[in-house]
Amino acid sequence: MELLVLIHLLRAALESGDFSELADKLADTHPADLAAALAEFSPAHQWQLLTQCPLARQAEIFVYLPLEQQVQLAHSISRARFTPLIRQMSSDERADLFNKFSDEQKQALLPALAQAERDDILSLSSYSEGTAGAIMSSDYAMLSPHLTVSEAIEVLRHEAPDKETIYLSYVVDEKRALIGALSLRELILAPASALVDDVMKHDPIQVTADSSQEEVAALIARYDLLAIPVVNQQGQLVGIVTHDDAMDVAAAEATEDFHKTATIGKLEGSVKDAKISLLYRKRVVWLVVLVFGNIFSGAGLALFEQVISQHIALLFFLPLLIASSGNAGAQSGTLMVRALATGDVKLRDWGKMLGKEVLIASLLGLTMAAAVSGLGFLRGGADISVVVAATMLLVVMIGSLIGLSLPFLLSRFGMDPATASGPLITSIADVAGVVIYFSIASWYLELVL
Repeated sequence: MELLVLIHLLRAALESGDFSELADKLADTHPADLAAALAEFSPAHQWQLLTQCPLARQAEIFVYLPLEQQVQLAHSISRARFTPLIRQMSSDERADLFNKFSDEQKQALLPALAQAERDDILSLSSYSEGTAGAIMSSDYAMLSPHLTVSEAIEVLRHEAPDKETIYLSYVVDEKRALIGALSLRELILAPASALVDDVMKHDPIQVTADSSQEEVAALIARYDLLAIPVVNQQGQLVGIVTHDDAMDVAAAEATEDFHKTATIGKLEGSVKDAKISLLYRKRVVWLVVLVFGNIFSGAGLALFEQVISQHIALLFFLPLLIASSGNAGAQSGTLMVRALATGDVKLRDWGKMLGKEVLIASLLGLTMAAAVSGLGFLRGGADISVVVAATMLLVVMIGSLIGLSLPFLLSRFGMDPATASGPLITSIADVAGVVIYFSIASWYLELVL
């Protein structure tokens, strides 16, 4: 069902007050689509619509709401009405929401939970943001190595309703140390009398609770895993990170990198819901810094004022040349930032990449120099044509090398290379382009005239 149709259906139910057939009409609608429609209503109306569904269905829809709206909805209703809903949520989603609560809300909620749920939510919410522990789930299937395959399948049959996934099971010893993993497919295909210990894969790929989320997402993508086990410092299994959570991490990381390429920095939540003051703070610092950085371009123009006054045709090509330098630098920088982020390129590869970039930038510069030389001849004669062509070759090369080297330099000093893209590289390349252009013009034109 389309979003606008869903919103119209929900609004009509609210206006008429007739919810008798609403649950049946929406039974086949995906929870994510229902959440997208609910997001358009006030918290009071969201809760009124949610309660028309069974409790399990309510939880399915609720977790697809933006986290900020989940907090608002939880705050708008009583603890007695909200507690059954949060109990239906998976452990990791419950912990994410709990971390967004105020201290007052946390203290009000905890006594309403069972002891096991309370311990679980406190444990999961204690891990630092950005770590595997912060996104892991404690709802995983665990088996003993001494079970037979038929016994293991029976265990999974009973545990399935409460687990995040049963397609992968993890085998632990008596001390809960992780010793193996096996898939549901391997269990089904194995002889019923075989032991789990004989069927499982020993020493599965795993991460520790303090591993970075980016590392976890990269491992899941590299090995095409449905989930990855998380262990503590003693090697004991404490949770799993599922493929969908890893996708969320990858999407968030890509979004953050895009923001950083525009020198905005990390932006929590969506742009649509962000406050004006937040967006202002995120954007203003680098813009002011780059304004003062571009003063050097003006200083370069002032330095060569006499050359410009004698050859006014030079100004015609200035925007074209410095834009080409910035564009070449932005291209090179974007390639390197992404390559460093994915691990395709390491810091030790700088020399190799530099040599390759010199060759590529030379070819690009020669091509662009040939393209503008004719225009230079028509606009200012043979001498201006030589200056413009030579400058184009050099600024494309210099801009490309700046774009390549700056991400490596920032990484070397422990900074995020994504910051090097976009406006920062362009501003540095602009200054370099102005100085190179008028230096060549000053030297060559004085030489030939």
